[in-house]
Amino acid sequence: MFIFKKAVSPFLLPPGIFVLILICSGFFFFRRSFRMGMLNIGTGLLIWLLSISPVTDRLMHGLEAGLKVPRNPQGDVIVMLGGGVSGGVPTADTFGRIVTAASLYRVLHVPIIVSGGGVYAWRKAEAPIDAQYLEDLGVPPEDILPEDKSRDTLENARYTKKICDAHHFTAPLLVTSAYHMKRSLLCFRHEKMHVTAVLSDLETARPKYGWRDYLPLDLGPSATCLHEYLGILYEKLFFKTEGVLKGLHAVENRIGLFMGRPAGHPGN
Repeated sequence: MFIFKKAVSPFLLPPGIFVLILICSGFFFFRRSFRMGMLNIGTGLLIWLLSISPVTDRLMHGLEAGLKVPRNPQGDVIVMLGGGVSGGVPTADTFGRIVTAASLYRVLHVPIIVSGGGVYAWRKAEAPIDAQYLEDLGVPPEDILPEDKSRDTLENARYTKKICDAHHFTAPLLVTSAYHMKRSLLCFRHEKMHVTAVLSDLETARPKYGWRDYLPLDLGPSATCLHEYLGILYEKLFFKTEGVLKGLHAVENRIGLFMGRPAGHPGN
């Protein structure tokens, strides 16, 4: 009875109930339209795949591959990227980053830049909330530098660089979740910041799977991973496009100088 309950309950709750509805409706629609039936069944199976542990672990492994935890990280400032808050409380990912940053502080006793603004106008900035939890873990408030303007990872890097330049920090330690580190490094390198990656929540071992791991339990991890993959793709495309636009602007300035116009003049 216990196993039956554990096997059936995932199909009575999201996302399993949507899998069940889509697959059952797919077989029903076969009578009217083969394409509609296959579309429903295919969508249901896709949701099922994205909500099981072996698939989500593979997606996560792709984001974390090649990353290592430094044995003895050294730097003159710790940069902690916010991971979101819910109901005024840091998410689980953010808690991992806070604990990692606080642990580094206990060893190095260097300032911590907490980077995270309000993504939307109706939400409060994250940095002051995360800073309060760092204080609760023993970090003195005078050693916490909140950065509360950034709305995404690229702005994290951009505004953090301004703080580092103002305080003459030259060896920042970047703290964020392992799955988020590759995109973060892309953004910080774009801003000409050389950082040492300090990973939070790195998965060090592949688990052994049982039958329950193949039931549709949670779409959240897959959504997080796909968000990161899309973010990495977007940043790469944005950086390439930005480079092309700068190149065109430089060519335009050269042509303008040749024709006797000041650099940057729009012409007629």
